[in-house]
Amino acid sequence: MRQRSRRFHRHREAKANQMVIKVREATIPITEIEQSAFCQTDEELKSKPLEEELEAGVQWQKLPISYLKMSPEELDTRIFEARQQIGERLVVLGHHYQRNEIIKYADFRGDSFKLSQLAASKRDAEYIVFCGVHFMAETADILSGPDQKVVLPNLTAGCSMADMAQIDDVMDCWDDLQNVMGGDVTPITYMNSAASIKALCGRNEGIVCTSSNAPATFKWAFERTGKVLFLPDQHLGRNTGSRLGIDTADMLLWNPFKPMGGHTEDEVRAAKVILWQGHCSVHTRFSVDQIEQARSNHPDVQVVVHPECFKEVVDAADLNGSTEYILKVINESPPGSVWAVGTEVSLVNRIAQENPDKTIFCLDSVVCPCSTMYRIHPAYLSWVFDALNAGVVVNQISVDPTTAEEARVALNRMLNIV
Repeated sequence: MRQRSRRFHRHREAKANQMVIKVREATIPITEIEQSAFCQTDEELKSKPLEEELEAGVQWQKLPISYLKMSPEELDTRIFEARQQIGERLVVLGHHYQRNEIIKYADFRGDSFKLSQLAASKRDAEYIVFCGVHFMAETADILSGPDQKVVLPNLTAGCSMADMAQIDDVMDCWDDLQNVMGGDVTPITYMNSAASIKALCGRNEGIVCTSSNAPATFKWAFERTGKVLFLPDQHLGRNTGSRLGIDTADMLLWNPFKPMGGHTEDEVRAAKVILWQGHCSVHTRFSVDQIEQARSNHPDVQVVVHPECFKEVVDAADLNGSTEYILKVINESPPGSVWAVGTEVSLVNRIAQENPDKTIFCLDSVVCPCSTMYRIHPAYLSWVFDALNAGVVVNQISVDPTTAEEARVALNRMLNIV
């Protein structure tokens, strides 16, 4: 067996000795208590003063105490007035999964890449406040102008899926694959990944994808090499491969905490798609049992789910697609349609509110918002706006020039084929 890299040895020895040798950027863990802290059976999740939400034991960025105690009504008034004062120097982007108390202030709303493209097109805006999670703000910074400043209201608003692909682990994997297969593998990373992962793809003839164009990027990759490394969501990768006719037996799951991802070199050579062991904590809540229950309760229901769901859930659904696709197919359906939706509940509730002539509900009867998206509380938005009006930029997200340039290469490859 080949000699592993020094970085790999240090990492594995550290695990064996319970010591931390590999240096990583600090991330806030998605704890079990936070995953369940805001789950409930009510149809709506109303914001409380931030001080009360923090009582759930969540680990969020600290704010001045005055913001912690403000009521939702006080924050609403304060945000509105501060936004008016900043004027056209600011553009506010709101991801579909944001709570209603945040999305109401968005100049634009959409999925992560759509919003980043919109940010890039608004060159007159001095500030871009991205109400989403960290990797989204990074992408906006990469695509925006050099004089624009991108702000993330709460720095602890990360993404559990993106955090599952740490750059050192991915580099270990890439080293292994190069040693086993040479250049016969193309890295593809989902938009939901850190800038450093996008940069790795950029400098290694790889590409970025979204949930809607993943099949096109797979086809592009297979025209160049015989294999694909897909990061970081195993389920989107598996569903995409299956859609293109690749047998699941030819798709290998890479565990970054085991030598050679938990496989032999021969097993790695035989695989067509290497899937990183990552997942979305929201979309893996949905099950076939929930679909069967929805059909039992509503015989005329149509089930649409996100492709980050388990393969068996995607196979059991009537339709699957990105958040933009889910919005489009429901908005364009006839009055009286009944929809069971397998995606984040804040978006599902919003679609239902905007389509009162249809019956729309979330597949999961226990309402659980995306816990990291939920970290953008109105108190953080108020704090950011107040700081901008005082001439202070807080929580600026800035990707270093080399990483940004390499990531931009992978992003541009995607734009050139779709």
